[in-house]
This record gives sequence, structure tokens and C-alpha cells, in this order.
Amino acid sequence: MAHLDLNDDSAVVIVGSGAGGGTLANSLCQHGLKVVLLEAGQRQSPATFHNDEWRAFNQLAWLDKRTTSGSWRVARDFPNLPAWTCKTVGGTTVHWAGASLRFADYEFKTKTYYSKISGANLLDWPLALKELEPYYSKAENRMGVTRTNDIAGLPGNNNFKVMYYGATRAGYKTVHTGRMAINPQPRDGRGGCMQLGFCFQGCKSGAKWSTLYTEIPRAEATGRLDLRTGAMALQVVHDRQGRASAVLYADAAGRHHLQKARIVCLAGNSIETPRLLLNSASSMFRHGLANSSGQVGRNYMRHTTGSVYAIFKKPVHMYRGTVMAGIILDEARLDSGRGFVGGFEMETISLGLPFMASFLNPGAWGRDYTRRLEQYPNMAGMWIVGEDMPQESNRVTLNTGVKDQFGLPVPNVHCDDHPNDVAMRNYAYKRGAAVYKAAGAVETIEVPPYPSTHNLGTCRMSEKPGDGVCNKWGQSHDIKNLFISDGSQFTTSGGENPTLTIVALALRQGDYIASQCAQRNL
Repeated sequence: MAHLDLNDDSAVVIVGSGAGGGTLANSLCQHGLKVVLLEAGQRQSPATFHNDEWRAFNQLAWLDKRTTSGSWRVARDFPNLPAWTCKTVGGTTVHWAGASLRFADYEFKTKTYYSKISGANLLDWPLALKELEPYYSKAENRMGVTRTNDIAGLPGNNNFKVMYYGATRAGYKTVHTGRMAINPQPRDGRGGCMQLGFCFQGCKSGAKWSTLYTEIPRAEATGRLDLRTGAMALQVVHDRQGRASAVLYADAAGRHHLQKARIVCLAGNSIETPRLLLNSASSMFRHGLANSSGQVGRNYMRHTTGSVYAIFKKPVHMYRGTVMAGIILDEARLDSGRGFVGGFEMETISLGLPFMASFLNPGAWGRDYTRRLEQYPNMAGMWIVGEDMPQESNRVTLNTGVKDQFGLPVPNVHCDDHPNDVAMRNYAYKRGAAVYKAAGAVETIEVPPYPSTHNLGTCRMSEKPGDGVCNKWGQSHDIKNLFISDGSQFTTSGGENPTLTIVALALRQGDYIASQCAQRNL
């Protein structure tokens, strides 16, 4: 691993080491560029992961102070935990389930296809599926996505078998164990899935793709990556010409350092990235960096989610095996005849009993609630994930009344469900219940959304500078050498789990940055 000087202004500084930042770091290093990768968390490994839900949560999750507002239920149930993201090397690729789905063509053009939806700030992406397809293919190959590149699908566990039986009886046609970035057999230096059932706690075998043990070690092997852990970015600094020139960060001991930069790329997720831009306001950029449009922090999306659990007469043991062991794809289509626009998937999910007690119905207690928990061995479960509508009023702002451990305003996440989101969720609840009733369930349970794991928007792509924050390369409209490299750049959310798209965009951005550097445009 390299050790770059703080005054080395030839370095690309990347904030965040997850799907976007970790992938971009490796791409740039392979292109011959020097990279400083700032990660607020510490480095873990399969050897240090805990197959224990709450212990792992406290080891990996981003637990710094945050606040919430708005009518979404998360603000009531988890007022200081709006999102379930990670603060560790590898970011949320340590925690994710592995589902890797491509956007459909129409999902890049929602303003065109959906027409005008009252209250929704719809905008077509400034790039099309055709432009991203080569990078989707590259991402699938390097991540080892099942059902691509001659990689077999994962085996179906009991949770999937129940879903499959009910789904096919309910009339669904496209039901299988999904496209997952989890090795069914050892591949590319990673182990095969051991079906331990702890995908959210960090994969002990390394079968699940994570930048922690793929992209970052490969970048380190080039001798061009300087990974700094416990490094919390506080401010992006600019020069007199308005170009990003350095990143101010605090180390694990609280000491401040200023790392000079040729290029700055932000990949801190859709809450921390806009927060950093807003906290970087100056006399030249009074409303925050890259914010001439006023769109930094706006259009926060988290996907329309919820869960359906079912109780059966006999044990299912849904927790045995891969967490997302199956998917129903039939509802992921363009069909406004269902009472909403956009599509959704139904994906198997299992929570361990400690998490189930917290998330089944937050705040509930009493005989009926405990009766359901006692039926845990007989439960099967699915997670709903679908497109939600971007709204300007759904946004990340600075809460100046609450400061973090560094004395900076914490991010406040404000969210209200759009009527389209509510209609989709209610429809999906009914369809999920129908699947389980067809499989013989004696009871179904509608579970409200968990703290958000898919955090998108807030620095969106746009063709016109006045409509967004960055162009189709993730390059800030306002500051040529400042890039958005995570899910913040999503113009709309699509109905698919976002990690594959984030990785594909990072690979594409890496090629662009390298070519622009070679041409001395950056």
C-alpha cells in the first residue's frame, strides 16, 4: 500500500470505500493514478465478523448522530437511525444481501414514460441503458453475479421453497433464486457460499462480493492506493478559482489533516455526501459546494419497501441459508393499470429472532405480539423493494441545533411517502399475502419499512445544470474536478436493488476520469 504525502496534489481523493468508492479506487489505480481513500470506519475481515446480529450491528453500522423529520414511519420508530448503512472499510457492501439487478430501459426515462405525476420531481437520466450495458456486464463478471457469465444460481433454501410454491400457485411465472453477487462455488479468489444465514453480518467465507476483500486489496497491490481508516471527511476545500483542492478530515484521535487533491470524488452514501457538500459552504459557495441549482440534498429516495411474513402450521426455519434466497420478478414491469407507476420485486428475507423482535412491529407489545414471535420457527418472509418517487421536499439538510463529535451539524433526513409509494406498498402487501396464502399460510403479517438500506438521490444527475448536481459522468456541473461516485447521483430510483448500478457507474466513471487526466482536462 502506498503512503502519499498530505501535500501531494497529484492524488485523487475518494471519500468512502463502499460499492462506489472502493470500486472507483481500484479502477483509477489500475489506470495508473494515485488514490487516497478516506474511510470513516475501521477495517474488518471475515475473521473478525460476528455471526451475532446485535453484536455485528454495533461493529459495522453507522451509528453517528442523525435526526429525522417527516411523516414516514421510520421517523417515529427510529428517529436517530433513518438508514441502516455501514461505517467500515467496504461500506455497506459488507452488510448488503447480494441482490444484483439491472435497471430496465424505461427506468432511465421515467419523466418520458410516466408523464406528469403530481408532487413527483421526475427527470430522465442523462444516459440510457444502452450506454451502461457494457459496464453492467463488467460489473456482473467482477462481482460474480449468479445467472450471468455461466455462473449457476444459488440453491433454494426452505424460505425460497415456500415462496416458489406459493408464487407459482398464485400465477407468477418468473420465480428463481435471483441474480446474486454470491459465489455458489469458489471463484476469483473468493470462497463458495456456506449457507450460514448471516449475510447482513459480514460474509465469513468471502463468497459474497464486497469491496473490502476484492476491489480494495487489488488497488493496494498496485502500490498506488493509500487507504486511511478512521478518517472522517469534514470539508471539501477549494482554491481561489473554485476548484476542489483538498479534503479536510479528522483521524481516529480527532486530529485534523488536510489532504491536497487533483480530483475529489465523494462516495459517502446519499446522506453523508450531501452533508459534506453542505458543510463545505464558503464565501464563494454560500449554499454549499456544487449547489448552484439548490438540488444538493433534495430528491432523497429510499425505495418503496415493507415486508410480508407468514406463519405456517409446520416449521420453515427461514433463517437457514442465504438471506435473499429467492425473487419474484413478474411485478417489475411498466404497468400503471395497477394503480401506480413503477415496478417492484418480492425477495425472500429472513431476520434472526433478535432483529425480528425489534422490526416486526416497532413499539408493539402484548400477548398478540409475543404470540407471533413464538411462531418464529414456522415463519417465512419476503421483502418488497420498488421504485419510489423523487420529491424535492424529501431531502437531507444540516441540523444546526445538533452537533456531532467533531462539532459539525448532523444530517437531518426528511421524508414523506408519495401517494404512488403508498399505493405500491399496499398493493405489494396484498400480493405478498396472496403468495403465502396460496402456500397454506395460517396468518400473514404486514411489516413496516426498516431503516433505509437503499439511500439514493440527493446529488442527482441531470442534463441541464439547473435540474441537478452532476452530469452523466457524475461530474459536478459547478466544479469540474469534483465527482459524485455513489447512489447520490441516481436521478430516479428504479425498482431494483441499487448496488450493481452503483458499481457499473463507478467503473464507467473510472474510465472517464482516467481518459480526462490523460488528455490533461483534469
